[in-house]
Amino acid sequence: MPRRKRNAGSSSDGTEDSDFSTDPEHTDSSESDGTSRRSARVTRSSARLSQSSQDSSPVRNPPSFGAEEPVYSTRRVTRSQQQPTPVTPKKYPLRQTRSSGSETEQVVDFSDRGHLTGKHERHFSISGCPLYHNLSADECKAPTERQLRYKEKVAELRKKRNSGLSKEQKEKYMEHRQTYGNTREPLLENLTSEYDLELFRRAQARASEDLEKLRLQGQITEGSNMIKTIAFGRYELDTWYHSPYPEEYARLGRLYMCEFCLKYMKSQTILRRHMAKCVWKHPPGDEIYRKGSISVFEVDGKKNKIYCQNLCLLAKLFLDHKTLYYDVEPFLFYVMTEADNTGCHLIGYFSKEKNSFLNYNVSCILTMPQYMRQGYGKMLIDFSYLLSKVEEKVGSPERPLSDLGLISYRSYWKEVLLRYLHNFQGKEISIKEISQETAVNPVDIVSTLQALQMLKYWKGKHLVLKRQDLIDEWIAKEAKRSNSNKIMDPSCLKWTPPKGT
Repeated sequence: MPRRKRNAGSSSDGTEDSDFSTDPEHTDSSESDGTSRRSARVTRSSARLSQSSQDSSPVRNPPSFGAEEPVYSTRRVTRSQQQPTPVTPKKYPLRQTRSSGSETEQVVDFSDRGHLTGKHERHFSISGCPLYHNLSADECKAPTERQLRYKEKVAELRKKRNSGLSKEQKEKYMEHRQTYGNTREPLLENLTSEYDLELFRRAQARASEDLEKLRLQGQITEGSNMIKTIAFGRYELDTWYHSPYPEEYARLGRLYMCEFCLKYMKSQTILRRHMAKCVWKHPPGDEIYRKGSISVFEVDGKKNKIYCQNLCLLAKLFLDHKTLYYDVEPFLFYVMTEADNTGCHLIGYFSKEKNSFLNYNVSCILTMPQYMRQGYGKMLIDFSYLLSKVEEKVGSPERPLSDLGLISYRSYWKEVLLRYLHNFQGKEISIKEISQETAVNPVDIVSTLQALQMLKYWKGKHLVLKRQDLIDEWIAKEAKRSNSNKIMDPSCLKWTPPKGT
């Protein structure tokens, strides 16, 4: 069905005055004299609309301004010569094209003025829209007096909690819900104290700002759903962070993965068909360590690019600071698995640069959520330092560390130092000797000694205090551990340092 053209430049009576702004002084003079010329400022868009209306209208009625026909200047007016005019928010038509080819128009009431944080003049998503949260743009700009009042009267505001809602308030909330539905947030007043409600508003504003930053950077798109769960082997794992999977997979909210080749699929049926044909039962690469059911495979990012990329995408679901996804060729991946009669199941991994100028022995490290708090994280860390000992180098993890990674490394460094001090029989100790024997960077050793309050400065010298209480506590923990298989055995390592690529 052909669309009907609109005469944007002509009014109902045939006069072409809808897109021109007249000068007030000339308007007054024309009303008094009736013969003076009407001056107007012509923009490019109004000139085009006027020309189109002239072409489309077969009959034109003469204008009724006076005896003389108004003459419009056709000289091009640049933007610098135009006078600024106040811009008022308009309702713009939103066109939705259907499969049949017909178009429908829907008027959107939300303007882009204001932001929920109060820091910006405009917003680009509904999460930052003040009107959606039943606020105005001015209300989002928190005044200083209000902040001071909350700071001084926090105790009072927390005490002012309503025990329940009155009948009128409930009716008001129900009416708001029936009127707006899911297009607006429910009313939150009188549900808790004003202080808690204000904290919730601030958290909302900060979350919306972070989401918009990710959207502007292209990491997520507006309206897309992040992956919330993954089916991985016999486990169903809830994700923690966003990972840049392709949009057609990310918007599903749930992914199905092969736990051996790490390919991701859209449905359970596709996964079942893939598992029937997949011949992988362990990671690609060389098996360089095996003790019992625990194995470690060395995977070259250049030789097995697709597998390493899928591994990085999977790791990003549980790591916040990871930025490496597709450029995997300069890295080696050491994948730890647990074997049974069905294959080698992924426990965790760490990546390492092939040629690190800063002697980093770990670039990224991850333990899968189903294997956390079982000692596998320390095994991966211990294995990375074991490789550094074979290379006769001193290693350190690449910064910044994630929250869980920092906790694991501090615990590992503490155990290494306490074990060394427990076996040390001399009177003078050297940080350099500890570093050479344990392959731990001297900076990490000093920071750990300071955290344990074992490093003191006395009479111009640094002294290392041998705290027997910490050593006894560590010995007691070691005695309680019955999992002797959670310790890396250097004799089971069959590995030669790569000579570089």
